[in-house]
Amino acid sequence: MNNEPIGIFDSGIGGLTVMAEVMRFLPSENIVYFGDTAHVPYGSKSKEAVTRFSVEIANFLLSKNVKMIVVACNTASAFALETLRRKFALPVIGVIEPGARAAVESTKSKRIGVVGTEGTVQSRSYPAAIAAKNASVKVFSRACPLFVPLVEEGWLTHDVTHRVAREYIAPLAARNIDTLVLGCTHYPLLKTVLRAAAGPAITLIDSAAATAGEVSRTLHKNGRAAPAGRRGKYQFYVSDAPEKFQAAGRRFLGRAIAGVKKITMEKC
Repeated sequence: MNNEPIGIFDSGIGGLTVMAEVMRFLPSENIVYFGDTAHVPYGSKSKEAVTRFSVEIANFLLSKNVKMIVVACNTASAFALETLRRKFALPVIGVIEPGARAAVESTKSKRIGVVGTEGTVQSRSYPAAIAAKNASVKVFSRACPLFVPLVEEGWLTHDVTHRVAREYIAPLAARNIDTLVLGCTHYPLLKTVLRAAAGPAITLIDSAAATAGEVSRTLHKNGRAAPAGRRGKYQFYVSDAPEKFQAAGRRFLGRAIAGVKKITMEKC
């Protein structure tokens, strides 16, 4: 048992959906969150750039004495996870492997859909992770670049968002999928819209919740979980626009955020 914090990072505010699930699973854990708001979004950037940003952020989190790093970004998980695991001698957990595992466990028809950013879809990380668990499963992916700006605009149930969701989901539903992976940390906020677009026969997989479960299992297995019966403390850092992060973050975290500090990447 120890009180060292968990480090969580994302390209911006979307990773707060992962943090919210970690807080729900592990309320005693201290957490340090870094949002790379100076470089958001990662989904349209190169693998080399995303990997470089991720290593810089991991170094910053290590300066905060974290006991684990959670890559709460699908694009960074796709592009940088293996590099981070090679470079740093502590557990590094991404969001793709837990989401893929949950999808394989869910599907009955062995036909899974994946929605995500252009970077995540083009990386083919979800099909590879799903195939590693069950090679007989067919995976159908769709990049949905309009979802992130709609979420950040706060149009979570707007008519426009419903129309966009139907356009994106219809081709996947036509493939007779029975499971749909939300392959971006912004997408859990669109569950109402996505459920309506997908229909009741398709199960939605929230990789944020699956990742929190993996974090919990890893900490308890390694004997690194914080003692029960205490309330965790939370620190928030960004690379740009802390006021905007603080204002928008409540929607993602489900609670008010205070004391957000700006850190330049050169200091990471």
